[in-house]
Amino acid sequence: MTETYSPPRDRLASPPATRLPVATAAPLSTLRGAALYIGALLGPGLLLLPGLAAAEAGPASVLAWAGLLVLSALFALVFAALGRSFPSASGVTGYVTAGLGVRAGRATAWMFLTGVVAGAPVVCLIGASYLTALTGGGQLVRAGVAALLLLVVLALAAFGLRTSSTAQLLLVGLLVAVVGAAVAGSAPATRAANWAPFAPHGWLAVGHAAATLMLSFVGWEAVAPLTTRFANPARQLPRVMGIALVVTTVLYLGLAVATVGVLGDGAGTLVPLARLLRIAVGPAGLAAAAVAAVILTLAATNAYINGAAAMATALRGDAALRDDSARPGDTAPRRPAARLLAAIAASGLLLITAYGLGLASPASLVAIPTTLFLSVYLGCMATAARLLPGPARWAALAAGLAVLVMLGYSGWALVIPVVVIAAAAVRPARRRPRSSPSRPQEA
Repeated sequence: MTETYSPPRDRLASPPATRLPVATAAPLSTLRGAALYIGALLGPGLLLLPGLAAAEAGPASVLAWAGLLVLSALFALVFAALGRSFPSASGVTGYVTAGLGVRAGRATAWMFLTGVVAGAPVVCLIGASYLTALTGGGQLVRAGVAALLLLVVLALAAFGLRTSSTAQLLLVGLLVAVVGAAVAGSAPATRAANWAPFAPHGWLAVGHAAATLMLSFVGWEAVAPLTTRFANPARQLPRVMGIALVVTTVLYLGLAVATVGVLGDGAGTLVPLARLLRIAVGPAGLAAAAVAAVILTLAATNAYINGAAAMATALRGDAALRDDSARPGDTAPRRPAARLLAAIAASGLLLITAYGLGLASPASLVAIPTTLFLSVYLGCMATAARLLPGPARWAALAAGLAVLVMLGYSGWALVIPVVVIAAAAVRPARRRPRSSPSRPQEA
């Protein structure tokens, strides 16, 4: 029987909040909350994706950046409304469960988990690309370095190492500083001739570039569980997301324009930031970019793995998908399970090997987690369109339509979320036993 969800009489009534230790922590200030959102949006993908987008659409790739920034504003509005209306420590899984039912929530959790796992080897390849740009080496060497980075992070995760939120914020500050130095320092080398022809691969290529760049705009959902830690979410969330949107807009557009305007025909490189830094500060720029890329790779992959561990714990039982079923003291395991680490190692090394042998391009590897996260966003937009009133509903409808368009550009990668949804549907949803008040339990 198909399960349905009947919204409460007050459609904006919040489900009971999950009683996790994070909920009892000190309340988040607006500035620290904004820093955490910026940290969720920015990541190592910013070191690679401008080059991939320029290779796909040429100078017209800046239109993809601009369009996605508009879409990012819609995402911010929708997730702020969801966070205010449904404060939930389970994030996107809780949202989709509330709006579309337990089966949809479980499928969303599986897609999010698979996207995180598939993203780990991509991040390692980014770090490897910047390192080999400094030391030399072809595609096979780059794949070997990426595999080594992945194994190092898995070893650290096996010993229970976690990256603190403070360390993550410091790393984001490092990325912002490096991007700012590259953009500002290389600006004098901008050439107007680099903008012609503007759309060398046709206008449809802008859509392909947008689908690739979407991985840099995933993150509004990642900090959704933190909505329970704001003292006044209704007042703070709009300010927090507004600050995050402004900062990311300046960085993204600045890097996109610099990549095309400065690098010209060389914009379609795997290491655009390294090229810009070399122009800005000389040969030392390559070394600075390599060090920053490796540090960001290790930290981001570590966060990926620990996030996957937390999601895998929630998937042990469907009851964990509902906020009112969590028990006091429920936490993610201190160390990821050996089976999870083995799965990440197997899938990551397989994808990296395929790249090293020339069987998979960087764009195709990026397409896997991007398509999965797009599918997660589609579920969240559908939930918002169903449960939220006013401007948030219209924003969700517009954003959902844009996500559908980008999914249409995903091509073969659409098979991945279909397979994940089918796998999630194989396991029947569990129903919690309900005690009847008319039949008291026996002693």
